[in-house]
Formats: sequence, structure tokens, C-alpha cells
Amino acid sequence: MIDLSVIILTHNESKHIGRCIQSLLQVTDKIFIVDSFSTDNTVAIAESLGATVVQNPWVSYAFQFNFGIRNNPFQTQWLMRMDADEYITPELAAELNGSLAQVPESVSGLYVKRRVIFMDKWIHRGGYYPIWLLRVWRRGLGICEELWMDEHIKLSSGTTAQLQHDIVDHTLNNLTWWTQKHNNYAIREVIDLLNIKYNFDDKETVEPSFWGTQEQRTRFLKIKYANMPLFTRPFIYFTYRYFVKLGFLDGTKGLIWHVLQGFWYRFLVDAKIYEVYHRVGRDKEAIVTHFRTEYGKDLRNPNQSVRI
Repeated sequence: MIDLSVIILTHNESKHIGRCIQSLLQVTDKIFIVDSFSTDNTVAIAESLGATVVQNPWVSYAFQFNFGIRNNPFQTQWLMRMDADEYITPELAAELNGSLAQVPESVSGLYVKRRVIFMDKWIHRGGYYPIWLLRVWRRGLGICEELWMDEHIKLSSGTTAQLQHDIVDHTLNNLTWWTQKHNNYAIREVIDLLNIKYNFDDKETVEPSFWGTQEQRTRFLKIKYANMPLFTRPFIYFTYRYFVKLGFLDGTKGLIWHVLQGFWYRFLVDAKIYEVYHRVGRDKEAIVTHFRTEYGKDLRNPNQSVRI
């Protein structure tokens, strides 16, 4: 086994957690799960496969993941971030087993490619592959950004390198679950886009840069996107993804994916932003109060819930 421990956040992931852990057992048996009080048998499945499980109330993704980093019982040299509905390919397992111990001391983070499977279809086009994500880092040198959406691991020092093989993101849930999940994501996306304009929380994030790493480029483009007019940007984004980046070559399942993820979801976010402006206007303090009373979210602190 390599000197690596894996942190996974769970809530009712009984469909996925066994598959995830079994793929990781190719490289390590040091698997640490932070569960937010699942009501299915997620915890039982995880523990039966040898994972260490603790439970912690959910506040936000960054809060929960940083809790996992701070309380990780395995004092390994390397940490890895995984989602419950992901798994590593045998090729990535072999690469980690063969190369992790030889990574130069100057390298503190490793990028992997994420492969998205939707309705059992690999979404290979539309700019969705490869997506490079920093998922492996040296202990003590990485934390999760405290953002409302698209949180990344932020390194405090060192350089990065790329692994050549994939993590697979493949949900086994149905389309109703998927759309409900993205409806919930949408309010976080609304806050993140509004935060770019209003700077509610003044949190440190990765440095935006078009020519930088994947997360730096993502942040740069998101800032540009946030400053485009409402309801025009979903059309522009979908057109770019589906036609310019050849998403139409992904077939019928790809059409469903690109329309829902690349247009419907973005349009829903804009509609929710429009609703905020319609109800309370564009005053910063009025928007802060609206989210506190309407959604129980403190825009100045992503890691704090508000009773309503």
C-alpha cells in the first residue's frame, strides 16, 4: 500500500460508496469518511469495507471537507479527495502505486483527469474531457477553499504535476434526483456569482488566471461569466459547448447532458438571480438580508447556517 489516505464526504450514498471504496483498495486501505448522518446503510457498507467513519453535521462542503482534513486519523504523507459517486480506474491505481513514492519533494500537489459518465455514456466532448482537478496533495499543504460553489484544494506551497489516468464521476441515481440536486446547487451558484460582484465574504481563493491551472482558469472564466448580462450567458455558454466544442457528437445522451447541464442549469441560476433583484433590488445589504431570511444563509460566512 502506498503512503496515501483518502477523504470522502457522504450522505445517503449507499448506491455508490461500495464501488468507490473497492476501487481505492487497489492503492490504500486508509479511507476516512465524514458522514453527515446518513439515514440509509452508507455507514454500514463503508465500515464493512474497512473505512473509518465519523459523523459531523453538514454546514457546507468546504467546512465538512476541512473538518475531514483536520481530523484525518491517518498520518500519511499524501491525502486524496474523492466524491462518493466517483471511482478510480485500474490504470490510475497502477500509476499511483508505481509513481507516488518517486514524486519529487518540490511537488506538493497532483492533478488527475475526471471522466464524467451520464446515463452510462462517457461525455467525451463539449469541453468536458479532460477536466483536470487537483485531487492528491501532501499532508499539511492543502485546504479546501471556503466558497459557495466549485470549491478547490488550495496549496500553501510547492509546485504541481499531472497524473495521466482518470477518476470517473458516474452517478447511479435517476434523472429526477439529478435535476433536484442541480436545483439545490443553483442557489449556491447564485450566491457565488453575486459574491463576485458584491464581495460579501472577502474570502481568499485561488488566483484567477486564464493561463494558469485548471482551477485558476475556471475562476477567471467564472468572473468573466458573472459580468455578462443575465439570460444571454446561458445561450452563449450552451452554443460554445454544444457546437464549438462539438458536444453534439456525444449523441442523444450527450444532448440531454449538454442541454440540462450547459443550458437549463445556467438559465435556472439566472432566473434565481433575477428573482433576487426583483424582490429586493440590487443593494448589497438588502441582498444579504434576503438570503438570511429566505434561505437561512449568511453570505458573509459560507460555513455558518442561520436559523429561520
